[in-house]
Amino acid sequence: MKIGFLINPIAGLGGSVGLKGTDGLVEEALKRGAKPVACERAKKCMQELELGASSVILTCSAEMGENAVINKSQRYEVVYSFAGDSTSEDTKNACKTFLEEGVDLLLFCGGDGTARDVYSVVGKDIPVIGIPAGVKMHSAVFAISPGGAAKIVEHFAAGKAELRDAEVMDTDEDAYRRNELRMKVFGYAQTPYEPVLVQQGKSLFQSVSEEKAKEEIARFACEFMADGSLYIVGAGTTTHKIAELLGLGEEKTLLGVDAVKNRELVGKDLNERELLRLLKKENEKKKKGKFPVKLLVSPIGAQGFVFGRGNQQLSAKVIEKVGVENVIVLATPHKLSETPFLLVDTGSEELDKQLSGYVSVVCGYRMAQRKEVRRG
Repeated sequence: MKIGFLINPIAGLGGSVGLKGTDGLVEEALKRGAKPVACERAKKCMQELELGASSVILTCSAEMGENAVINKSQRYEVVYSFAGDSTSEDTKNACKTFLEEGVDLLLFCGGDGTARDVYSVVGKDIPVIGIPAGVKMHSAVFAISPGGAAKIVEHFAAGKAELRDAEVMDTDEDAYRRNELRMKVFGYAQTPYEPVLVQQGKSLFQSVSEEKAKEEIARFACEFMADGSLYIVGAGTTTHKIAELLGLGEEKTLLGVDAVKNRELVGKDLNERELLRLLKKENEKKKKGKFPVKLLVSPIGAQGFVFGRGNQQLSAKVIEKVGVENVIVLATPHKLSETPFLLVDTGSEELDKQLSGYVSVVCGYRMAQRKEVRRG
């Protein structure tokens, strides 16, 4: 069994610094203090991956693969080398090499852009599975976590995983940064399917009843947000409806993270560093008897991710500062009915464990549903 393995080293750089993607903005991301995340995510997968003696990992040199193969029990060979900083062309050329080498499965680490580069070369010739490390990851070719990717590869190598067609999504990043979500299907890849381990593609729920449900949630939120607390408000149409009822619709970003206090926008499109700075100020007030900070988030439709997809500004550090007990999850009844359980993938196993379990999800005016949260 030959497993192809590659990493896009720059994947996810734009997440915590609020760039909503990394395409064409590597220098800007680094200037803002972004730290590489892809190799660490890949290492987590490789630590958990157990393959038989008859399997071999074919990979790329240095940060495109070899640096993450740290499990000494794994046999591996470097079949593609690059010089300087890796590019999307290196990803595509590595995939061409994997085709020539006859790999049985291609494991890659990155985001939607990496998935498109991989698919543009291999099509349906090789099954693929992604280790999630990008900012958005709307495609359905990703495992729910690095550990999930390891289990899928193990099942595939043992002949226990069925294949299915999975959407590779093409998102317009420039439009995304302008708070416009424009997505289309780039193609359909072959992916080993494990219902609990592979994420679903993003779904947009829009109907008359959906809009009414969002308005009911927003009406309730406007009531409890009058308590004087600072509210960090995540991305999405549900949270944006709250801003509309507060009279902040023109100011609130649809796909960014903002801060609201006493019906006023006090922070717009905040990145991790800015959020931590704001939290430090509020926590000083809290010591003097002021109200705590609250965090409003809505899960991604169908995928069910509350943290770890498209909102990396809400990092483990930020959530820990807010406090797990101050996280408020909002979702319409229809979205909840289409989402078997909610997921978290903050990058911190301890925090994911704290966030797991059953939570009350606000789903209407003074209404809530109990929903299970699982670790990715």
